[in-house]
Amino acid sequence: MYEYAIAWEWLAFAARWFHVITAIAWIGSSFYFIALDLGLVKRPHLPPGAYGEEWQVHGGGFYHIQKYLVAPAQMPEHLTWFKYESYFTWISGFLMLCIVYYGGADLFLIDRHVLDISPSVAILISLGSLALGWVVYDLLCKSPLGRNTWGLMAVLYVVLVFMAWGYTQLFTGRAAFLHLGAFTATIMSANVFMIIIPNQKIVVADLIAGRVPDPKYGQVAKQRSLHNNYLTLPVIFFMLSNHYPLSFGTQFNWVIAALVFLMGVTIRHWFNTTHARKGRPTWTWIVTVILFILIMWLSTVPKLLTGETDAAAVAPAFQQFAGDPHFPAVKQLVSTRCSMCHAAEPVYEGIVRPPNGVMFENDAEIAAHAREIYIQAGRSHAMPPGNITDITPDERKLLVAWFESAVEGKKQ
Repeated sequence: MYEYAIAWEWLAFAARWFHVITAIAWIGSSFYFIALDLGLVKRPHLPPGAYGEEWQVHGGGFYHIQKYLVAPAQMPEHLTWFKYESYFTWISGFLMLCIVYYGGADLFLIDRHVLDISPSVAILISLGSLALGWVVYDLLCKSPLGRNTWGLMAVLYVVLVFMAWGYTQLFTGRAAFLHLGAFTATIMSANVFMIIIPNQKIVVADLIAGRVPDPKYGQVAKQRSLHNNYLTLPVIFFMLSNHYPLSFGTQFNWVIAALVFLMGVTIRHWFNTTHARKGRPTWTWIVTVILFILIMWLSTVPKLLTGETDAAAVAPAFQQFAGDPHFPAVKQLVSTRCSMCHAAEPVYEGIVRPPNGVMFENDAEIAAHAREIYIQAGRSHAMPPGNITDITPDERKLLVAWFESAVEGKKQ
């Protein structure tokens, strides 16, 4: 069992590393070509069929790039395709989903206080949602609505917000955000695999056969590429969010997700406008900062929206983290709900060492990690994973009261 757990841990690490490598390759090439496309300049001397050109300098040399909006008159001898970056990013991400969330469904995927389902049912829901997302998206793009790019994106935003809410009603907060990223990334990668590359292959086949390619294939591919452009940054946020419980483990996590999609639009709009040489819309950064501050505020579950009572009224004010007469209550709570994993010899099946080396076996260790306990189990529901030890809302309030009162006491 010990060797199996160690091997599984390293497999998860390898999959994550592979995923990061391929994601860098995909996102890097995507951002580069978007910037290149927007920076193209039309000049009189361009050859027939060329849409624009760009001069760039890098690595000690100069590059002269020309783009043909439909296709050149003849098929070039060598053609480089950009597709495997996307494919392997999705494959490695799905591998991580299987290793971490399907393999550890009881711990990371299911929260029985949210929805009491078996691991097999949860996995089927997960797989079904990813497949259904692509089908719905593709049908919307191919419908009459697809002719209006910005109207289509508005509808897609509503779909994404609905999925953000829906996932939080099915899985743990951490898994909900991860699935929202996977849902979006599946659409993006399927765009490449199902639409963009096949359309480009049709154009290439027409060139080889001596036919004039139909421009509609390039137009459709361009629309899907635009969607991918605006969805990239939110996907990165959701992939990173599992390390920051205040993003996914709070009551308004689905609202936070909705705002993240808007931030993705405002940030990319600045870059797209700048690369197109149409100015530098600084207002986009102002909006982004405001949205991020709003997210920070929502992550604290404000009393104004929840009706939560003042933390000081929930439990006695502690003068310090370890030493107040009421500290035994917190110590007992942490020992009961957390020590099955956070101990020198964890007793939870499959865990052979305390996560991140954090242990709660004495007063000093609990006090030393007071802030982490406060954020992970008090202010958010990140810990215990899937609330596997059934920590209650009142117990979370106790942790909040303990930390905040202790901090206030130190200030005095």
